[in-house]
Amino acid sequence: MNEPDSAYVGKLAVLYEGQGDLSIFRQLAERLGVPLRNSNAEDFNPHEAFFLSWRDGCLKLLDTELLKAGGLTVEIEPRAGEQRSWPAPKQGPLAQALGRKTKTVIDATTGWGQDALHIYRMGYELTCLERSPVMAALLADGFKRLQELDWMQRLGLASPTLIQGNAIDILANLDSQPDCIYIDPMFPPKRKKSALAKKSMRVLRDLLGDDTDKSQLFDAALSATGKRVVVKSPDYAEPLGGKPTESFQGKLLRYDVYLTG
Repeated sequence: MNEPDSAYVGKLAVLYEGQGDLSIFRQLAERLGVPLRNSNAEDFNPHEAFFLSWRDGCLKLLDTELLKAGGLTVEIEPRAGEQRSWPAPKQGPLAQALGRKTKTVIDATTGWGQDALHIYRMGYELTCLERSPVMAALLADGFKRLQELDWMQRLGLASPTLIQGNAIDILANLDSQPDCIYIDPMFPPKRKKSALAKKSMRVLRDLLGDDTDKSQLFDAALSATGKRVVVKSPDYAEPLGGKPTESFQGKLLRYDVYLTG
């Protein structure tokens, strides 16, 4: 493998644990430009903080705490309280913010994909953008597993479209305007070490850092959307785009809506 030129060098490796086709692990490492480690090697002594590996049929992101158990993956099952039917009823603050007449949605900050999959299950036509190649790999694995579910096959549905790249650039070059662009940027935590922060979000922040260009992303979304931009914010944060047209309150968060017409 050529010397990798990657933002993840020194921080991330692909980990082969003796299960599965080694070539698939090698291809992922080459695509991300990071080392491939073999846990069965005699000299195995990884110094990276994060690892990608297939476990239990899922691509998982591991940190040193998770090496011996578990791992974080894109969960394709509905979260607690979400409907399992398709299309799920358009209820709750997120659906209110997206709008009942909305048909096409772009999630510009897909991350772990939980909001994206909720939006998808409510029947919206969804395109997902993700600039992190690591998260895009995890999402692609999750969407592949989603595609293989019985109900997806039975209804003849296709998983959401996934595009890896910088959302600001992608939004500036769309072929058509979506009805809604959804943004869920990473905001600095209210306290430096919050016990309430989920493991998945802590790992994501440690691996990727904060979103320092969220204001530019908002401006790009406002220029690219056909009808509205929805910004998900923690309840303590100032509105990203100034005073919104309307807001819908959720638990410890809110959805700020900016209409363009």
